[in-house]
Amino acid sequence: MKFSLFYFSGDGSTTNNNKYRLLIEGAKFADHHDFAGIWIPERHFDAFGGLYPNPAVAGAAIAMVTKRIQIRSGSVVMPLQDPLRVAEEWSMVDNLSQGRVSLSFAPGWHPNDFVLYPDKYAHKKEIMWRDIQVVQQLWQGNAIIRRGGNGNVNIHTFPKPIQSRLPIWITSLSDETFIAAGRIGANILTSPLYQSLDEILNKVSLYRRSLAQHGHDPQQGKVALMIHTFIGSDIDVVKAKVKQPFKNYLKTHFDLVVKSAGDLRFSIDPQTLTPQDLDDLLEFSFESYFNGKVLMGTPEYCRKMIDNLQQAGVDEIAALIDFGVEFDAVMESLQTLQDIKRHYVAKGAEVQRELQITRVCE
Repeated sequence: MKFSLFYFSGDGSTTNNNKYRLLIEGAKFADHHDFAGIWIPERHFDAFGGLYPNPAVAGAAIAMVTKRIQIRSGSVVMPLQDPLRVAEEWSMVDNLSQGRVSLSFAPGWHPNDFVLYPDKYAHKKEIMWRDIQVVQQLWQGNAIIRRGGNGNVNIHTFPKPIQSRLPIWITSLSDETFIAAGRIGANILTSPLYQSLDEILNKVSLYRRSLAQHGHDPQQGKVALMIHTFIGSDIDVVKAKVKQPFKNYLKTHFDLVVKSAGDLRFSIDPQTLTPQDLDDLLEFSFESYFNGKVLMGTPEYCRKMIDNLQQAGVDEIAALIDFGVEFDAVMESLQTLQDIKRHYVAKGAEVQRELQITRVCE
């Protein structure tokens, strides 16, 4: 089991002049303690995730303060980008980081984001799969034909990246996307917010089967799970620290609140909610997530949850840490997460020793 840090702050609408402190200090912490990577999303025109309109820019900043961790998009919304620019920007980050870029791609989902390219909204998934191939071609030094000011021209992108092949992830929730990711040999980035452990297990099985069917090693594909994380020694203290920040975080994205309400969503009209109605709904939503959809609790509880996720086929915990808890408390929680990570490193080393002994005996 690997561990990484994920960012998706709802702080984009504030005037705080130190908005990116947790991003930078968390990256330094993760780098020092050999975490697998840092994930930075692409979000537009909304406070929810609004600190991150360009993950390549944030990735360049992280490249300057780290030496080992992968710098990952979580995700590049491919239909909102020109693949030429994706290849250029991320190749620059790859150079600044000495070859540590890894990209997850997504088709996008919010219609308002597509004010950038409104004609692409109806075919966003097809465009994503097509343009991933274009980015890969450019990354490998191949030219593509584009129309310039004087007709068609062959275009290469620069600077040349450090890595000869770009590590690819696909942000996935549906069976179809898990299977399609396996078809191209990509890794998976997913979330437990809208699916159960059994559903994750089934989708991972479909993914690994697809990898094998399309000539890829089914054990080489990695599944990372983005999950909101805060760990402490006392469950009541943890709950008290995360409750209001997480409710505020959910409030910035009402769709998450509605989805957490299950079948109630069909009777919820945001225009008719009173302040008390909204608070009751946020309370219900928080309790729904806190009980099994987030990695919040004691180390013992979190290890049990991670064990269950591992059994469901998850290879990496992408701990989302910037949902509003104050900075010092988050950094303290990261120390505890590091202790948990150390436990799984030791556990993995023991498994490897046992396998080596078995091979020798055979």
